[in-house]
Amino acid sequence: MKLKDKVAVVTGAASGMGKAIAELYAKEGAKIIVADLNLDGANSVVEGITSNGASAKAVQVNVAKKEDIDNMIDTAVNEYGTIDILVNNAGIMDGFEPVGEISDDRWDQIFDINTKSVMRAMRKAIPIFLEKEQGVIINTASTGGLNGAHAGATYGASKHAVIGLTKNTGFMYAQKGIRCNAIAPGAVETNISSSMTNISKFGAERTKVVQGVIPGVGQPEDIADVALFLASDDSRFVNGTVVTADGGWTAAF
Repeated sequence: MKLKDKVAVVTGAASGMGKAIAELYAKEGAKIIVADLNLDGANSVVEGITSNGASAKAVQVNVAKKEDIDNMIDTAVNEYGTIDILVNNAGIMDGFEPVGEISDDRWDQIFDINTKSVMRAMRKAIPIFLEKEQGVIINTASTGGLNGAHAGATYGASKHAVIGLTKNTGFMYAQKGIRCNAIAPGAVETNISSSMTNISKFGAERTKVVQGVIPGVGQPEDIADVALFLASDDSRFVNGTVVTADGGWTAAF
């Protein structure tokens, strides 16, 4: 087991990539905090994990709220004594809006969920990692954090910021036993499209040419395998970087 006796917190873990990551980590021996706004879904994931003999606890978390983030990390410590792995996976999409169509409220909402929550969770976990001189952070970014035409301006900007935060953190704490990396998934079969509202006709039309060259759609398990590598000692010398998992999509441009 690659994560035996480790304690992992996974956000957005009630479905999609977060669920797949939580389940794989549990299979590899980790104790899991299954964090999600959807408590029923989180409880369902916990039931599946515990039925296979592993340990997990569901926590309802609105990642846009600081108190929920703090409670999530505190729950891991109170329940399991520590935290070893933090996976910031929760996120929402925009509606492909170009900058001329962005509203302040939507910008703030997407950044609160996609970016500020990542910072807050990392900030809360870092003192624990520093005390034990060990810790792993994995942030779900996106190919939209590397390119300009995979989504709208707000989503792209929020994921670019996550990548910048990841690189800075990896470098800053590199000599403190803390590693921080990001995964940039391409097209993956999840329910994130349900967060899309008021889709921009202009923006969607402009991204068609890029969407049209997607070589294939991945499964959540494809991303979970990358997340396991980054959480385990197999990646002990991988730090402050982004692993692109898109089936070759961005290799074309």
